[in-house]
Order: sequence, then structure tokens, then C-alpha cells
Amino acid sequence: MNGGGIMTKLSAVIITRNEELNIGRCLDSLSPVADDIVVVDSFSTDRTREICMAREGVRFIEHTFVDYGKQKQFAIEQAEHSWVLSIDADEYLTPGLQAEIAKLKEQGMQGGGYMLRRRTIYQGRELHFCGMRSERHLRLFDRTCGSFSDAAVHEKFQTKLPVSTLRGKLMHLPYRDLQHHLQKIDYYTTLYADSHAAKRRVSALAVFMRSPLRFLTIYIVKLAILDGYAGFVWASMGAWYSWLKLAKLREVNKKTD
Repeated sequence: MNGGGIMTKLSAVIITRNEELNIGRCLDSLSPVADDIVVVDSFSTDRTREICMAREGVRFIEHTFVDYGKQKQFAIEQAEHSWVLSIDADEYLTPGLQAEIAKLKEQGMQGGGYMLRRRTIYQGRELHFCGMRSERHLRLFDRTCGSFSDAAVHEKFQTKLPVSTLRGKLMHLPYRDLQHHLQKIDYYTTLYADSHAAKRRVSALAVFMRSPLRFLTIYIVKLAILDGYAGFVWASMGAWYSWLKLAKLREVNKKTD
């Protein structure tokens, strides 16, 4: 751990798979603050490799993907420095967050890490409600003081040391369009069902009730209605995701009965 005014060196790590549309923007936002950039790619078939290899100071490593937790743990183990900024290819740092991280580097980073406030852009606008306003993720951390959870999806870096929250924004553009959103839902719900099949069973009633309850929670309780059309679509997709992951899980349960 660093402190007492000692300049902190920072590695940035990204895992990728066919991210040619996003990776350039992500790398541009990292270059002002990262002393080392590592891209761990699971054998992209688009121009991701070409774009990364053309960037000075970017180390491009190919590694077989097993699940998100293992892939991100592998990625941070390739970092040159103890302090790591773990970011996804569809995210980028705002100038305010860049300045905040640069100041922390000068002062010397302390504790286990720093939570970043993430803001999502969807249907061409930043979501201010939908339950997204309070999104915070531990992305800037001392990798020697913890590790990523061994999870197929929704992986998190875990540390027992205290963490703080930065004020700057981490912007997130997760979906190009509705088709891309549906493709990701299909992919993640399959991962969920396969990884939870042995430890969770789902009733037909739970599958039936999930979608309307989830839609009402996002649209009314979490105020997606105030985000206009984008909020309505976000709530609808959230309900579809919740229903589909349980429907797939029940299907897997029945196959193993």
C-alpha cells in the first residue's frame, strides 16, 4: 500500500471479446492516468487486436475465457503495478474522474481501494433513475489486498480493507441497440442458469410472477418512468432478463431431475 505523499503507479486492465466499436474510446480515456495498460482478450474475431496493438504502451494478451471472475483475476495478475483500475471496454473515464485519479496518484493511494460512480447511457441519453443513479463499483484497488469473486457473472473485487468513493463519473454504454441488448440478455441468462443449476431450484409460480413484479419495481419503485421512453424500454428489458434467467434455470432443473 502507498501513502504519505508517495506517487502511486497505476495499471489499467480490460478484458475484451470483439470490442472494436468500444475499445478505442476506453483506451483514450485511460491514457492520461494509466502507467501500464493490459488488455486480456478471449480471441476476438474483429479488429480489437489490431486497434490495441496499434496503441503505444498497451500490452495485448490472449487468454481462453472460462468465466468473468476468473478472466478478470487473470487480468489483474498481469498488471505491472499493485494498484489497478479494472474497467470494461464499454466504459470510459470522464475528465473529472481522470483529474481525481491523477490527484490520488500524486498523493499516494491508500486503503483497499475506491468505488467509482457509474452512469449508464441508454437509447441516447443518460439514465438518471431506473435504480442506476446509485450505482457504485469497486474498480480502483490494491490487487495485493484482495481478489475477484469466482463468479460466472456479476463478479466483484473483494477486499477486507476500507474503501472510499470518488466523485467523478465512469460512463457506461452497454448496448449499441435493442438487438444487441437482447443478444446480451440471452448470453447472460444462459450463464446464470448454467452456473446456478446445482444450487437453486425454481418453481413455475416464481417464473410466472417474476416479469411483472420486476417491471413494476424498475418502472414505478425505481422511477424509470421519469427517464421517459428510455426508462420504459430499460424496465421492459429488465423484466425480460429476470423472467428469462428463471425460465432457463427451471428448464435446466427439469433436465437434471
